[in-house]
Amino acid sequence: MKVIVLGAGVIGVTTAYYLAKQGAEVTVIDRQREPGMETSYANAGELSYGMTSPWAAPGVPKKAIKWLFMRHRPLFIWPLISPTMWAWGLKMLMNCNDKAYRINKGRMVRVSNYSRDALPELMAEVPFDFDLREKGTLQLFRTQKQLDGSAADQEVLAEFDSPYRVLDRAGCIDAEPGLAHVAEKFVGGLQLTADRTGDCRTFTRALAKVAEGMGVTFRYSETIEGLVTEGDRIASVRTEQGTWAADAFVCCMGPYAPVLLRQVGIRVPIYPIKGYSITLPVTDPDGAPVSTIMDETHKVGITRLGDRIRVAGQAEIIGYNKKLGAHATDTVRHVVQDLFPRGGDVSKAEGWTGLRPMTPDGTPILGPTRHANLFLNTGHGTLGWTMACGSSRAVADIVMGRTPEIDMDGLTAARYTG
Repeated sequence: MKVIVLGAGVIGVTTAYYLAKQGAEVTVIDRQREPGMETSYANAGELSYGMTSPWAAPGVPKKAIKWLFMRHRPLFIWPLISPTMWAWGLKMLMNCNDKAYRINKGRMVRVSNYSRDALPELMAEVPFDFDLREKGTLQLFRTQKQLDGSAADQEVLAEFDSPYRVLDRAGCIDAEPGLAHVAEKFVGGLQLTADRTGDCRTFTRALAKVAEGMGVTFRYSETIEGLVTEGDRIASVRTEQGTWAADAFVCCMGPYAPVLLRQVGIRVPIYPIKGYSITLPVTDPDGAPVSTIMDETHKVGITRLGDRIRVAGQAEIIGYNKKLGAHATDTVRHVVQDLFPRGGDVSKAEGWTGLRPMTPDGTPILGPTRHANLFLNTGHGTLGWTMACGSSRAVADIVMGRTPEIDMDGLTAARYTG
């Protein structure tokens, strides 16, 4: 079977790998000069199995209003004249209740846990280095109210088989010794022990090389312009360099998926949520993080990637804007200097911004569409790196006519069309 994968981020490359493993003749098309150059480029580096949750949750609207007035706020909303943006926001608000949260959380964890188990199998097959660490995530609470409020999260973690430990201040310092220098700034934490860390872009580039060795063709620096239909099927993909036919097509274009899919009558509620990160060199290993710390107050993740520190966070609702302003990374800079003042050199930090493909219910959109040979692997939000192996393996099975190892109920585009 000849398959064309649209997009060479971590989702597209991982999909191509699993398709090639099953014997497909795979071509990957991407507008960038190499893999992992957009959303996968400088994300938080967290493989957040234990923190897999929808943003749409009970109490979030009230919290969002409070966040808007914080100096170093985790959320920015620009009131654009955009029916798409407001329709997406309304759908998200409709998911901010207990019933929807539990349904959406269950769907997301199903993919996340599958991905958690799939990654070690992939690494056993094709080992390569991407600064992988398996030391968990520490959700850090600055107030007793936050620590007490985590009891509800603990119940959900236990329900979905996500191991954790509740830590006092001393326990947090034992897990992350670098925090000893700022012990007065937090009261405790929740350690998610199954979480991992790793450089998403490094993984994507290395796996692309593996895929090339398996016969996958990568067409870089080639912009996808549209899909050509014949009846209920996709006949080919049209790019600036030509038209390419295949037996099947998999859309892995992240936040740009809805733009392409709209041309063939498929509307998916994916909206680009802008995020920021900085990457800085470690200057004092004893004062740097060991794994990942999630600052609950500012919703910023701080992750150790070898001899570097990645700091990522913020959610800016501003459409397809990728401008990196002069003060855009002030919040992530503040958090790393506040918690790890001796760990890294912020003056040498490299700033980055990217767009996350967010659905209003938090769950990715996987599998079949109304077109018999067009499949989706998109809409992962902030969890593309976390869910990459699981969602790609499942979608590859569907494309190749196999039954996925996880239940696909609620994961496909059908949940939006009935």
